[in-house]
Amino acid sequence: MTEDEKPPENPENDLASRFPTAYTILFILIIFVAALTWMIPAGQYDRAMNEDVGREVAVPGTYQTVDPNPQGFVDVMLAPTAGFYDPDSYAANAIDVALFVLFLGGFLGVMNATGAIDTGIRSAMRHLEGHEIWMVPILMTLFAAGGTTYGMAEETLAFYAILIPVMIAAGYDAVTGVAIILVGAGIGVLGSTINPFATVIAANAADIPFTEGIVLRFVLLIGGLLICSAYVMRYAMRVKADPSRSVVAKQREAHRKLFLQGHEEEFKDATLNTTQMIALVIFALTFVVMIWGVASQGWWMARMGSLFFGSAILIGLIARLGEKKLTGSFVDGARDLLGVALVVGLARGIVVIMEQGMIADTILHSAENSLGGLPELAFINLMFWIEVGMSFFVPSSSGLAVLSMPILAPLADFANVGRDLVVTAYQSANGLVNLINPTFAVVVGGLAIGRVSYDRWIAFIWPLLLILTVFITVVISAATLF
Repeated sequence: MTEDEKPPENPENDLASRFPTAYTILFILIIFVAALTWMIPAGQYDRAMNEDVGREVAVPGTYQTVDPNPQGFVDVMLAPTAGFYDPDSYAANAIDVALFVLFLGGFLGVMNATGAIDTGIRSAMRHLEGHEIWMVPILMTLFAAGGTTYGMAEETLAFYAILIPVMIAAGYDAVTGVAIILVGAGIGVLGSTINPFATVIAANAADIPFTEGIVLRFVLLIGGLLICSAYVMRYAMRVKADPSRSVVAKQREAHRKLFLQGHEEEFKDATLNTTQMIALVIFALTFVVMIWGVASQGWWMARMGSLFFGSAILIGLIARLGEKKLTGSFVDGARDLLGVALVVGLARGIVVIMEQGMIADTILHSAENSLGGLPELAFINLMFWIEVGMSFFVPSSSGLAVLSMPILAPLADFANVGRDLVVTAYQSANGLVNLINPTFAVVVGGLAIGRVSYDRWIAFIWPLLLILTVFITVVISAATLF
């Protein structure tokens, strides 16, 4: 084949990995969990409404085996759809998150059409030249603050397309941008202090005030944030000094083409016009309003999606894009994140299979039996690892709290361990697992936006996981003994 006959370069093709895509991994997990429903006996605890938690919770001592409901071929095929909504009752599952992702993509598409983000990135890099590394701890602290206060998770999907180009333009890589967001918010959830979706629900389910153990959680939060910031900064500096040390070095040029759109040489000439500056102000205010709404007004995906939809229209009108360019840019942007929306449904489909197969309570009952009669130190550490295992199947912090705390927390009384330590072990385990959990839509969604394959993410983060595991083990063990 001659040079002229070669097909045009496609950055997406350059990003191909021998490792399976997120879609394949998640579908394999659906099949795996369906197979477990044929091997693990079905069982259930009785449920009773807990007014403090606002949900039905399991009643200790009521576990009983029930008729099995093994999941077959049809159930596996329905699982991706059931991940979005129940095909029988039409009750929503993850459809709200998927729609939010599409509205977010449309908003970013309109914003990109104004040229404001691209020009703003180049202008910011010109002013930050030589000091870019300090963006890492500053931004990670901000994301951690969101994680520890209100459980920032799905909302982070809005920031990947903004931050990754900045990191690449600064001489780092896409993994640096992903890590700042995913690890930053994740360490905040791991060290949750007043997070209503983790600490508060778990404490209420454990029948203790959520303020019990808050000092220990601050230790986990601050210590974990320092560890993670240092780890990401060290990695970023190594990549900038030698790009071949990046875990995605082979995708370096493809990432630059995708995220910088070929404008990386224009930093020195970047100047924002008045319309672009107004668009950036609206862009920033949209995220401020989103955070305010989630943190204090009880907003969730529908209202956040509406906010991005309205902001997209406003920006398009101010930038005088015209009706056709405005709608076209919105649809193109939504199309860019369609894969992420599909990943959300697949991830939720795994949980649906487990719930329909009625094996979650059986796994919990097995954990209850294994903890009985253990000494203090063994009890709290085994509790941590049980919650680690359960987090892979129940990635939702609130879902895991409601499922496990009513059963496992009372066991602490017999082991002479404070129930607050059980809550801390649960939230630190869930936060740790959700840095890599392939069943957690935030992980696979963030990696999909960043064009980072799952195997490359594991290659980057596994040493940090070991460090954090040792740190958590030392902290909860010391708190148990002293």
